[in-house]
Amino acid sequence: MAAGIWAEARYNYAYWDAVHANWDSAFAATVTYAEARPAPTDLQFYRRLRRWGALLNDGQLEIIPPASIANRIARPPLALRSIERRPFIMDYAANDEMRVARPERLAEILAVQGIPAADWIRDSVLPEIAAATEASRWERAVAQMLEGERGTAVHLLLRLPGGGERGASVTRSVPLTARWPLEHPALEADTLADGAIWIRVSSFADPDVVDQFDRALGDAAREGPRHRGLILDLREAISAADAKGQGYAILSQLIERPLLTSRRRTPLYSPLLDSAGAWLSTRSDTIWPPVRRERLAYSGPVVLLVSPRTCGAAEDFLVAFDAATVGRLWASRQREARGRRRS
Repeated sequence: MAAGIWAEARYNYAYWDAVHANWDSAFAATVTYAEARPAPTDLQFYRRLRRWGALLNDGQLEIIPPASIANRIARPPLALRSIERRPFIMDYAANDEMRVARPERLAEILAVQGIPAADWIRDSVLPEIAAATEASRWERAVAQMLEGERGTAVHLLLRLPGGGERGASVTRSVPLTARWPLEHPALEADTLADGAIWIRVSSFADPDVVDQFDRALGDAAREGPRHRGLILDLREAISAADAKGQGYAILSQLIERPLLTSRRRTPLYSPLLDSAGAWLSTRSDTIWPPVRRERLAYSGPVVLLVSPRTCGAAEDFLVAFDAATVGRLWASRQREARGRRRS
């Protein structure tokens, strides 16, 4: 497994300028660790692979454990969010344990297992998190900070919204192999009090997301004066990069002229040729506006919301949207959100 990761990165990774570690030396250290006596457990070796992979600083990297390991890793049913690099509980799945623990929404996690939360994240979580920016790395670390051996308890010190503090004990009960009980629907929509349409897309991978967007947008293209504008919220969009076609189909409804997407380059590797330093380029895709008479491009004001959590296919959407100049882009960290397609 380690050799496969090394080869895949060596031949196909495009951003070696972002790697600040000796990749080959880290590979040798990982192999040595695997051969140590006593030998590490499968779970320990998986975590070592995650630490090694994180050295690439690649937001698209994901080392997926086999089911035998993934089923042993779990987290409590708590949705966590980093706010100014402090972990807060945003929501939880109601079950018997949560009704006893009462982990109030918007409570801040001050400590985990008696260790200050910032130290816990820095020492136990961050080294295993692959990300392209520090903001994204911290966001992902907070989301995963309570993962551990399935069935074990994790003790938290909470600061409640009113300012008081209390402890809470929760169980790591949701394994990686299970559906996350707090997962957002692929698309949610609402009309705000001032007439603006708010649409949040959490996944472009859902095969029905384009039709859902059509229905949510409704007749806004034909009844523009009735609507103040469109707020397209991609702050939680985490779908895989291969779902970008769905995103382009949604963007096509917001443009009136054909739009070229970003060009792509990938390192060229051939075992028969000296291809060191060679690149393979592919042409840009073209996004076309609606062509059917009954479907008109939405021409009202558009605002796109993104965050360090925006990744995968949503990043392709972001790049094309920015090039189309059809609306305004708002990001909590503008520079990072508009950086390389890796955050």
